Amino acid sequence: MSTPPLRLFFAIPCCPQLAHDIAEWRKQNPVDGKPVAPENLHLTLAFLGSQPRGQVEPLAAIAASLTPTAFILRLDRLARWKNGLLHLAPSQVPASLMELERGLREQLLAAGFPLETRHFKPHLTLARHCPKLPPSAPPAFDWPASEFALYASENTARGTRYHTLAQWPLRPQAPA
Repeated sequence: MSTPPLRLFFAIPCCPQLAHDIAEWRKQNPVDGKPVAPENLHLTLAFLGSQPRGQVEPLAAIAASLTPTAFILRLDRLARWKNGLLHLAPSQVPASLMELERGLREQLLAAGFPLETRHFKPHLTLARHCPKLPPSAPPAFDWPASEFALYASENTARGTRYHTLAQWPLRPQAPA
């Protein structure tokens, strides 16, 4: 009997306090669509899709070889894509975030992992299947990114759950 593959992605996890604050803002500003559970809030760096379980170790080795720097991501734009994905995004993308995404992408491609070809657009998904942009003013959340992780996505009767398989710290910023 073969072991089923895992649906994998690399992401920056949303810390519990920020996830709570975003969920509270969403309660005060109801949106149509299917909200993302607070414990699933994250910023995807690289989506790998269905992968054999044996790929977890090589993926972890790739991530461990990186030395990304911590940063603060200011989520200050509320937007909706044509596919109904309501999200928060930064108006200014930190260079450290772009370096992390680029370094991870280069290493994954060099190791033969197929990746999506669309341009990286950092965002935090609030809801799916959202028919319109809510009238509320965009919030402003400061997200101190201090780690990134490899996740497995699992669909259950209670909804989608993300399991952390491994995580790596981001290096503290050098003093100015």
